Amino acid sequence: MLPYEERVFNPSRETHRILGQAKAIGPDAERLCQMLFAIEGRVGQRKLWGIVGLAERYPRRLVDSACARAIAEGVHSYRHVKTLTEKLVADALATIDANTPEQGSQLSLIQEHPLIQSADVYADLFARGAARPARAVPSEPAATIPSTHHEHE
Repeated sequence: MLPYEERVFNPSRETHRILGQAKAIGPDAERLCQMLFAIEGRVGQRKLWGIVGLAERYPRRLVDSACARAIAEGVHSYRHVKTLTEKLVADALATIDANTPEQGSQLSLIQEHPLIQSADVYADLFARGAARPARAVPSEPAATIPSTHHEHE
């Protein structure tokens, strides 16, 4: 690791690009990336790329929430943000699984509802449809090739 006095702290075009991507993730991701750059300079850009890269694999709002939590906990590292993001994703999936019916369970079907008509109504509909003569499907006209010669009038 470079000594503090040898680190470059002026932002490059790449730094601006990374911070722009962090801003697109959310305010906490942007704040954490700005903090990391202020602490480590350009040497720390790999961490910034790592945090921004998490948004390609995980929902942005979860990455931003993980950044907020990392700031609150005072642990400003890519690995910690990644671990927090993975935990948030696992928690979200567990919540979805808890609210999803078991595969073996059957949904109960109902036979009566204001939108469900009686069987007689459906029988009449099918009988009328079957009594109608079938419409012929028009055939496709032969493709014509436009002329490349233009006649002058």
